[in-house]
Amino acid sequence: MVEHRMIDVNGIRLHIAEQGEGPLVVLLHGFPESWHSWRHQFGPLAEAGFRVVAPDQRGYGRSDHPEDVDAYSILHLVGDVVGLVHALGEERAFVVGHDWGAPVAWHTALLRPDVVRGVAGLSVPPPFRGAQPPLTTMRERFGGRFYWNYFEQPGVAEAEFTADTRATLRKLLYSASGDAPGAGRPEQALADPERGWLADAPDPEVLPGWLTEEDLDALTDSYARGFTGALNWYRNLDRNWELTAPWQGAVVSPPALYVYGDRDLVPAFPGTPELIEKLPDVMPNLRRKPLVLPGCGHWTQQERPAEVNEALLDFLTELRD
Repeated sequence: MVEHRMIDVNGIRLHIAEQGEGPLVVLLHGFPESWHSWRHQFGPLAEAGFRVVAPDQRGYGRSDHPEDVDAYSILHLVGDVVGLVHALGEERAFVVGHDWGAPVAWHTALLRPDVVRGVAGLSVPPPFRGAQPPLTTMRERFGGRFYWNYFEQPGVAEAEFTADTRATLRKLLYSASGDAPGAGRPEQALADPERGWLADAPDPEVLPGWLTEEDLDALTDSYARGFTGALNWYRNLDRNWELTAPWQGAVVSPPALYVYGDRDLVPAFPGTPELIEKLPDVMPNLRRKPLVLPGCGHWTQQERPAEVNEALLDFLTELRD
């Protein structure tokens, strides 16, 4: 059974879900999600002899939501992971992340390779620092309409999303999934400055098979405190670019795995297809070519749990044994 508790980490309190005994595997969720996005991974990984822990990351769910926007930098987020590993009585762990959790996992491996036995990222590939700040880049490319820039504006996305939290989450999850109309087309996630980001998002009459009403209830409950903490992660994108300058040109050195869906919009972001293409050449410890899941959208471990679990178990077991 998955058990829940609060734990003091890096000056804040995190809610964690945990199951199993053995080598520690930390699972990091993305936006707009919670620990619950890993519900299909707990049982198989625990049964295979791993100790599985998934936190609500800072600003999410039952974990602390610091008020200061600056408290959500990539260094804070990596600090949470390192602190969590140590608070759980371990020196090292496997770290797996999806969506925003993937950059946190990749940066943990980049900045603290001594703590990371192996790292896996779902949807978002490893970080290679661009020539200019990402918010600036996207603002120039898309005239301020890219969703990162929409999220920059204090209170704007919050007002749209909290008008009907359940409907917001239903639309966000469905529209980015492999089941949505037109999924997989190389279009960018642009927001209408007058109508918002969700104005044209499809709203399914029936949820896709990978998402139940109970799942949506659990996710909605986790946003009872709103979206500000989660959105503050995006508001630090340019600051993260500045903070990571010392690692310009560095690569992730621990053993690595990258998995994504062929209907996921993130791998189609500007410059990302080219990055994925060259990963086997620039990642010294990438254990296999990037694994592409046919028909899968953005919610990798939820849409394709069997395939993700198989890939993770192969990766983790090889490194453990």
